[in-house]
Amino acid sequence: MSMEDDGEIPPNATVYVRGINERVNVSKVVDTLKELFGEYGTILDVIAKKSIKRKGQAFVIYDSVDSAQYAIDELQGFEVFGNQILVEFAKTRSDVTVLREDGEAGLDKHKEHRLAEKDRKQAIEAAEAAEAAKVAKRSAADGLAERPAKNPKAGNADNVVPDEYLPPNKTLMLKDLPDDYDEDALGVVFGRFPGFREVRVVRFKKIAFVEYEGEEGAVMAKEATNGMMLGEQAIVVTYLRA
Repeated sequence: MSMEDDGEIPPNATVYVRGINERVNVSKVVDTLKELFGEYGTILDVIAKKSIKRKGQAFVIYDSVDSAQYAIDELQGFEVFGNQILVEFAKTRSDVTVLREDGEAGLDKHKEHRLAEKDRKQAIEAAEAAEAAKVAKRSAADGLAERPAKNPKAGNADNVVPDEYLPPNKTLMLKDLPDDYDEDALGVVFGRFPGFREVRVVRFKKIAFVEYEGEEGAVMAKEATNGMMLGEQAIVVTYLRA
């Protein structure tokens, strides 16, 4: 199941469920969601994964858009395993739905589009990683130039502009990310704040960029998540340098 950011999400037959208690066994999650969501229509499949980055999320695939809409209307905020779940249309149709509605030829095109979109995002991530490296290099050079001569052995902390002095920006930069957190997992964390648009992860750098519609959402997100523990690792959240 793929999720893409194409602006407003069109109604479709797949429901994205998040906020599920991560301590509950995946098979139990699937069985419970089938029973709960089955009250609102015919379910073709329920998808949930065991990996850390996918925990707390699931996809419920119905045989019709009407059933998906009915479930979203009725189950928004419903308590499951002690947590209130959040439900919305998935950002793309599931492979099951595409095959059902468009046949094998349509499914092939759907997969081709998904791969092309993945390549596009990876290209953006690579460009942003290169830009981030340039910014870091410039910052270090500026710090060396401004360092007092009487303290030539000062540590690297003197070479970088402190994060608290960076002006607000609608794009955040995340550092020290765990290896097993991808766009979907980070989207659950940062999608809670107003104006959220997308997350782009640069895996080989262990960094990510989170973009909001405006600075307000980015400010709220930074204040709430800087230093947050993801797994066993504390992440660093800063504004993207202009």
